[in-house]
Amino acid sequence: MKTPKRSKSIAGSRGCTSIARASASSRGAGANCSTAAIRFTISPSARFEETCYLLLKGELPERAQLDAFDAELKAARMLPAAVYDIIRTVQRAHPMDVLRTAVSALAAFDPEVADKSPEATLRKGVRLTSQVPMIVAAHEHIRNGRAPVPPEPSLGHAANFLYMLKGKAPSADAARLMDTDMILHAEHGSNASSFTARVVAGTEANLHAAVTAAIAALSGPAHGGAAENVMRMAQEIGDASKAGDYVRRKRANKEPVMGFGHRVYRAEDPRARHMRAGVERLSHEMGQPQWYQILEALVEAMKPYARHGVNVNVDFYAGVVYFLNDIAEDLFVPIFAVGRVPGWTVQVLEQMENNILIRPLTLYSGPGPRAYVPIEKR
Repeated sequence: MKTPKRSKSIAGSRGCTSIARASASSRGAGANCSTAAIRFTISPSARFEETCYLLLKGELPERAQLDAFDAELKAARMLPAAVYDIIRTVQRAHPMDVLRTAVSALAAFDPEVADKSPEATLRKGVRLTSQVPMIVAAHEHIRNGRAPVPPEPSLGHAANFLYMLKGKAPSADAARLMDTDMILHAEHGSNASSFTARVVAGTEANLHAAVTAAIAALSGPAHGGAAENVMRMAQEIGDASKAGDYVRRKRANKEPVMGFGHRVYRAEDPRARHMRAGVERLSHEMGQPQWYQILEALVEAMKPYARHGVNVNVDFYAGVVYFLNDIAEDLFVPIFAVGRVPGWTVQVLEQMENNILIRPLTLYSGPGPRAYVPIEKR
């Protein structure tokens, strides 16, 4: 008798051996997990659209390629009427729950939902990259009794998102900082939501299923909640002169200071430094320099703990960016998702290249074997 063919799987492994394209992980000196994306962020001309292209296709685009890709993203800025109806139905739910539900619903309207070829998955990823910010912006208007703001074709991805969210064109600094924020959140190795997407893709489910699951994982405060918590902390402190006392009190009580520490980095999260100067500029532009001053006072107060690997991370500055743009606090994590869609897509694409079922083994640690006792004798 022939031995039944077994599906390939990861059983008892510590995790995937590779990271999505354009990524290289390092724990030591704080080298980033999205090397190519972060390095060209420094250039004033770099755009989120270029990062998407780099992640999805492996190379930075030439001008004609970028123009074509930009046109593809803009052409995908549309939602089915039924998805707007679903958003209206669940509008009182948390924005992450609304986003998860709407993305799941989009699967019913995507003509290629069942096509799991790399080419179709890439096209679906591009569509979702444009549709997710539309869902977040539409929900914000609907729950506040307003009609959704249609996209503006003349605006890039980040600027258009702010336009749809706020109903007016953002300043150049605000648009640029949101663009940088999206670049820095686009991909970051095998974090909880990206690994969740891989687990789902490993079952040979489609991209919409994987992204829906990734959004569910991101909704947990241990993964995506840091930006909200940092802004609450800054508001609680209220003035830069009180930051030192706040840190000493927190450390004395063995409580964490929000926005510090990262599972990957022992040195400063390299993404954070690309947000710092932009936050300073935007805070002055918006006439609210106190928030940047509070953050910098916290960084100074936390310096004695840096040698223990407790350094500032990217979410430390991200929350203030959203706050200065007058964005509701419960939208901070959905904005994280807006930037992460291309990263989730490339994780799924890479998983599909040599797909295996991710099925870790677990060790039982409960009571020993016991005899069954009939119910009348228990």
